[in-house]
Amino acid sequence: MRIAIAGGTGLLGGRLAHEAEGRGHEVRLLSRAAGIDLTAPDGISSAATRIEGCDAVLDVLSIGTQNGAASITFFESTTRALLSAEERAGVTHHIALSIVGVDRAPSAYYAGKVAQERAVQMGAIPWTILRATQFHEFAAQMFTVASRGPIHLAPRMRTQPIAADEVARHLVDLAEMPARGRVPDLAGPREESLVDMIRRYARATGHRGWIPAVSLPGSFGRAMRDGRLLPASDATIGRQSFTEWIASLR
Repeated sequence: MRIAIAGGTGLLGGRLAHEAEGRGHEVRLLSRAAGIDLTAPDGISSAATRIEGCDAVLDVLSIGTQNGAASITFFESTTRALLSAEERAGVTHHIALSIVGVDRAPSAYYAGKVAQERAVQMGAIPWTILRATQFHEFAAQMFTVASRGPIHLAPRMRTQPIAADEVARHLVDLAEMPARGRVPDLAGPREESLVDMIRRYARATGHRGWIPAVSLPGSFGRAMRDGRLLPASDATIGRQSFTEWIASLR
């Protein structure tokens, strides 16, 4: 089958492309690097041309912001552009990756993911939405971005991280099936402390400096700490633990 991947050159997108091609599928990438900008005036027509003949579109687009308004604008505009392009091209299955707990903490970046889910559900294309927890690589991302000068900070958060490779395999599985609506959450094998994850990642990569734990303010910060962003009891559970992922870095 032919599968288009929106965001196909990012952390997860590259794994998705590799997984789909390994199963014998034809992959078409929708990204700025591939010449498709869904926020541009000609984004819909360009995307429709690119996905002509595709059986499914996997949307793993992202934006680097914690501003709720900016996140909503991005996810609403790109999702509507994708759905319009799919309608023109005759695509019959739209698969979107979301995040566990977005409806329980609908602010900051998560506000955009809530808006994305709503746009998918209201669209004309049969759809599947998968909510996954944070990837193991989230520790590395937070180590990089959560810093003040030479000091790296570790935000307090309860999470149940999943291997990005396992998310990629699950998404391709879903693309090979008919549309299923909301499917069970996908999460890693055990709950972790983000503070501990960041510190362990730092040590594994040679950093020996002080990494203080911090509590982020507001309702979203409380949601990070109180377990609202953990998966439901019916979640699909992955195999690779964070400990195993850390060991693979060495």
